[in-house]
Amino acid sequence: MAEALRRVLNAGRAAGPGVDGAAGPPLLLLGAPRSAQTSLLFAAALEAAGEGRGPVLFLTRRPLQSLPLNTPAARDHWRLQKIRFQYPSSVPELLQLLASAHEAPGPAPSLLLLDGLEEYLAEDSGAQEAAYVAALLLDTAAYFSGRLGASGSCGLVVALETPKEGDGDAPHLTLLQRYFPAQCWLQPDALGLGQQHCLRASLESGQLSPRVEWSVTFLPNGEMAVTPWPPQASKPSPDKTSPSAGSQSSTLVCDNLSGPQFPLDSILTSETGADSKT
Repeated sequence: MAEALRRVLNAGRAAGPGVDGAAGPPLLLLGAPRSAQTSLLFAAALEAAGEGRGPVLFLTRRPLQSLPLNTPAARDHWRLQKIRFQYPSSVPELLQLLASAHEAPGPAPSLLLLDGLEEYLAEDSGAQEAAYVAALLLDTAAYFSGRLGASGSCGLVVALETPKEGDGDAPHLTLLQRYFPAQCWLQPDALGLGQQHCLRASLESGQLSPRVEWSVTFLPNGEMAVTPWPPQASKPSPDKTSPSAGSQSSTLVCDNLSGPQFPLDSILTSETGADSKT
């Protein structure tokens, strides 16, 4: 997976030895509506922007209205200016943007993010179109990795909103999982029913890697607290183990929940390529 997202969930700690500059396998971020996918993508963007290896390319169909600003990283204008927002509004525009990535001036991105893949797939329900979008995303990330060279590789995280439980699977989910060997599922946390909004993040990095889980809680003031999932709350399969619980947690503000927020046009300059909605 893109290690920037793992570091967000690990409360800023390193993902492990020997991962400097390594982006990890492409990741599919999955969750039902209001599972804070956009917030986690943006937190990963801030994390990657602070590494100094290259800008972050954030693709979404529509401009964000507000950003989380209750952390030092989110208040760092230097990091914000390294996040390049682009808004392809349709599948043809998305494909054109990816196909012309080699023509874009400036340094190669160290992280490629796509929010709301399900909205693009809703335009065309064909499996061939979904496979083409996935393949072009992978090719674009590989091209950026080649340009980065010895400084590292380009990570890829794609958010796909899944239907509510009982409403069936997301379109072409099985097909997409073939392209994205790592998946992070965001699910309602049964142990957090008394909280305002509580999720369980389960990361599957690959067949040979154990599942890692975190509890993600959104507090009334809009902060997001992340802690390792308690081992007694998980039921690992015989070939998978759960991580040890820890007391350290991280907090940041979620942009799609209530809390202190500021409009984009008050903090972003034209260097980000972001325009706020009117």
